Amino acid sequence: MAQEFFRYETPYGRPRQRTNYFAWTLAILLLTAFAFVAWLGSFYVFWQPERPDSYRLLKKLHRIDPPRRFELTAAPAGEFLNPKQLHDRYAPLGEAELSKANSELARNYIRNFQQVHGLVPYVVGRFRIIDVHQLGAADVFTSGIVALAAAIDNGEVLLEHVYPADRRDIPLMRQTLAPGLEVKLERTHDISAVIHADRSADGRVLITAMPLLYGTYAVTRGTGTFTLEPPLDLNLAAGWPLFKREELRAAEDRYAQLRQNEPTSPGTIAIPGITPSGTPPPSENLLVRVEQALPIEMPASTPAPLPLKGTKPTPAGKAGKIAKNQKPTAAPSVTPIQVAKMNSPAPALSTPPLQKFTESSPAPNSSAPAALPADGAALASTAGGGNWKTYAPGKMPIGRLVAPADLGQVADRGLTGERTYLKGQFVVNFADANKAVLRPRSRVPDSVMFLTGGNSVRIIVEYPTGYVPPKPGSVVSRDEVRPLEVTEVRKQEDGQLNVFAREIMQP
Repeated sequence: MAQEFFRYETPYGRPRQRTNYFAWTLAILLLTAFAFVAWLGSFYVFWQPERPDSYRLLKKLHRIDPPRRFELTAAPAGEFLNPKQLHDRYAPLGEAELSKANSELARNYIRNFQQVHGLVPYVVGRFRIIDVHQLGAADVFTSGIVALAAAIDNGEVLLEHVYPADRRDIPLMRQTLAPGLEVKLERTHDISAVIHADRSADGRVLITAMPLLYGTYAVTRGTGTFTLEPPLDLNLAAGWPLFKREELRAAEDRYAQLRQNEPTSPGTIAIPGITPSGTPPPSENLLVRVEQALPIEMPASTPAPLPLKGTKPTPAGKAGKIAKNQKPTAAPSVTPIQVAKMNSPAPALSTPPLQKFTESSPAPNSSAPAALPADGAALASTAGGGNWKTYAPGKMPIGRLVAPADLGQVADRGLTGERTYLKGQFVVNFADANKAVLRPRSRVPDSVMFLTGGNSVRIIVEYPTGYVPPKPGSVVSRDEVRPLEVTEVRKQEDGQLNVFAREIMQP
């Protein structure tokens, strides 16, 4: 009855409206387009940090790490190109190909070479400085000096070598990096990566290179030294190259005058546009990278064992003969470090002390150029090679014998002033000149060892002058008769062990 009574009554309130599906569809499409644009924008920003706007945004988001100072034996894998190879690689490229190559080169440098596809190009060869430019706020690198140099054996290649440093070192750098100074880049102790390549109007190739070691430099006939520092910030909006067109034109005019004043070798005729054959003689004054020499360490003397009751003491000369003709054997010990057991006393103090060699300390007889700063402290070039005493198999002095698994304890305890020998099987990762980088041979990858708490071990072996290091990829086996002598063990914060050793066995 009540339903029939209220059947024709108008309901209270507004009538129910229909849903606007078209408006909802349009809103969803707009949100989808916005998400798609944001997704593409993230790729644009994060995958192209070499663009000025992307670099500024990533810098504000703290997604850009400062440039890293590399070590000589831990530099990114690369290839060393001389001026002719640089010209052959970048001169034939078109505008689009050269722009793509430059984007990749700058991107690799900004990312500290963490995601490199292929090999990093490094510059080697002899160059002569023809002009210098002080870096400022209007340049890509805001502090330091850039030197414009020309290849001595190839007039079609120019090099912009960047020397980023603190402003306090700029006066000394301008005095040291004078026009006419020769810069020699060698693969044994110089790691200058190509970060940009350009082509001038006359077809010359202009290469911009950055030294990844950021070391200390000096001239062979000078007294001052300056140290490079990685740049804290980049002004990518300034554009490449560092020498603009007007500055480059003025530098080329000075370079042409310099080439006209160069003395030609006897018997050759100077023809314009053609480089004389033959390699120019080495310059008397060179720019070299130097490192502070390590002090000589005296070996710790161990007291001779006292003779037992009822036995006669052995003469010193006779004991030395026994030690020379006896092979070292591993003595049992509660620690995993094995000690070479010998019956001879410690060497006499009249034995000349051994010098501790590292990658930045050359051998005493090295022929590399050296420089003396104003305060008189000795500086040595990082060029390797040298001579030290080698021994027949099993005839080396007494010392403790360790395996790769024991190197962590050696890094914690130190060498304690006694000889330490290394045995085991190793794989050669890199070899060049008189050095080789080895890894312990294991079926477990280094990444798995790191995740499980194990240490990744890199062994840098230095060979005497005249020795040929093993080829990359080969396996080196060393036992208690032919071990390597360990000179230093460094442990990094991430657990990486850098072991410096040298070859003391006769071939």
